[in-house]
This record gives sequence, C-alpha cells and structure tokens, in this order.
Amino acid sequence: MVDLGERRIAVPMIIAMKGHPGTGKSTLAQSLASSLKIPLIDKDDVRHCTFSLQNSSLSSIASLSKLFNDLSYRVIWQIASTQLRLGLSVILDSPLSRKTHLDQLTYLASSAGARLVIIECKPLNEALWRLRLEQRGAADQDSWHKPSTWQDLQRLLEEYGGCTDYDVGDVPKLVVDTTADVGIDEIVSRVVQFIISHAHCPSDSCGVLQLQS
Repeated sequence: MVDLGERRIAVPMIIAMKGHPGTGKSTLAQSLASSLKIPLIDKDDVRHCTFSLQNSSLSSIASLSKLFNDLSYRVIWQIASTQLRLGLSVILDSPLSRKTHLDQLTYLASSAGARLVIIECKPLNEALWRLRLEQRGAADQDSWHKPSTWQDLQRLLEEYGGCTDYDVGDVPKLVVDTTADVGIDEIVSRVVQFIISHAHCPSDSCGVLQLQS
C-alpha cells in the first residue's frame, strides 16, 4: 500500500506522464515521485544508454533510432510490470505519444489489477515553452536524442501528424499547464489530489480535467 499523505491506496497505480519534449514532464514527474515516495521509471534513462550502440552500428541512424526508441518503451513497461507485481505504484515518464502506447499501459494495468491515470503536460505559454526547450537543448548533453531547438520540435510534431491527440477513453486524465504562474509545489499538490481522488474511482465515473492557473 502506498501512503499519500493521510490517504492510502489499496491497489497499485500507474501514473503515466504525457506530453511533448520541453513541456515540463520530467520536472513534474520527479517532484511527484519525491512527494509520493514511489518509483519513477523514465524512458530517457533507457534511451540514454543506447547512445554507444546507435553510433557503433553500420545500420541507418533513422532505423536504429526508431528501434531503440521502441525498445526503450518496452523496457520501461517491463520494469513497471515487475513493480506492479510487487504491489508498488509507479510513475512512468514518457511522451506517451501514440495510442498504441496507451493501449499497452491499459493492458498492463488490467493484468496487474492496477489503476491507470494520465498526467498530461500541455503548456499554454508557447514562448516560455520554447525558451525552456532551447535552454535545455543548450545545456543538457544527455538530450542528444530529443529536439534541442524549436525548429527541431516543429519537425517532430509534423512527423507525428496529429497522432498524439488521441482519445484516452475512460482513463482518468489531468491536463496541466506547466507554464501557469504558480509554483511547482502548488502544481504537485493539485496533481496529488487528482491522483488520490481517482485511486478508488470506477472507470466509468472518471474523466478529463484541466489544471491551469
């Protein structure tokens, strides 16, 4: 059982982050994991480890990039499955950019008897989002596989072709404006309350909420 302040969850939960690069997913995910004291499984941690493999292969970079990206998802799902079997809740930090990714998590949650909720980071202040993205790209050497400029991000979004805006069905989702003029502690507090409120919520009574300033 996971302690969430004065409330307790009798079943494990998958708290799945969602959002484009630079939207503040990882910052929020890390703060949530620290606050809730539950494991954080970050897709980027796996993807970083493929750098030497991708650059030492004779295969095309594009095909390898997709292969290792898909592998990164499979690895974090497998790790999450192990934690859920142990009765532990997990936070999964990934873009969750395609419906097939959600389908996998839905299956994983059903198989483990776990609750699944989505926390989507969607900044409304585009200028601030752009600034954060490019500051990270200039300073973080580990972001080699992520867009480092606004132009890079726009090309990535064109490749997605709108597939990231899919219907999550009955899965509870909270949309967070990570550029809102509030502190991270307040955002975390509101997200934790959302998680608590859905810990025992029947799927047919859960919905999508917007969290802004």
